[in-house]
Amino acid sequence: MSADGAASPPATPRVLVVDDEPQIVRALKVVLREAGFQAVPAETAAEALDAASVRPPDAAIIDLVLPDFDGIELTRRLREWSEMPIVVLSAIGEETQKVRALEAGADDYVTKPFGNRELVARLHAALRRAGGAGEEPKIVADGLEIDLAARVVRRDGELVHLTPIEFDLLRTLARNRGRLITHRKLLVEVWGPDYVDDIQPLRTHIARLRAKIEPDGSAAPRYVITDPGVGYRFAE
Repeated sequence: MSADGAASPPATPRVLVVDDEPQIVRALKVVLREAGFQAVPAETAAEALDAASVRPPDAAIIDLVLPDFDGIELTRRLREWSEMPIVVLSAIGEETQKVRALEAGADDYVTKPFGNRELVARLHAALRRAGGAGEEPKIVADGLEIDLAARVVRRDGELVHLTPIEFDLLRTLARNRGRLITHRKLLVEVWGPDYVDDIQPLRTHIARLRAKIEPDGSAAPRYVITDPGVGYRFAE
């Protein structure tokens, strides 16, 4: 509230941008400004930790390759005290690096070259998840309705019969809409820590789930999207 009683404008969300390539930082500053964010640049992991500790940002975009230590270690250190959304950005498309980043605490992973709209959409999705208040009783997405409390799923109004495992997979993915969930995390969430290496059964159950919820004749999955070798995400 301002001195004259008028409501103060909402604060501009601040996004920590960590990259040692000046041209990338300049481009991201423009992209973020046009999307309604304020970029807080840092060229090294040490600078990023200093900036985040002095005035914690609302989110972070972190390059994987930095001059002092990598973005995965930076993510891990930030996660020791912060729950802010973190998107890891890199030209490295190796599956193992994606998995390491996500398991270190990153919310998402975007590979260079990236589309500006995609990056902003991923950032918005991560911020929405971080600001969500409690679990939604129902999730509705493009004709698919998931009643979390009743464990009931309908597609275009028609009841879909899922097994308990299929429902638990769908619930885990849908509650993290837009977020890439690794095979390991899905296995731990649904089956438990003793099953972290059972990738083939997971793929089999995902295939059965898709056969039940995806529209007949669709050329590509509408709801459960695959990131090959890494995991799955529920479409935004």
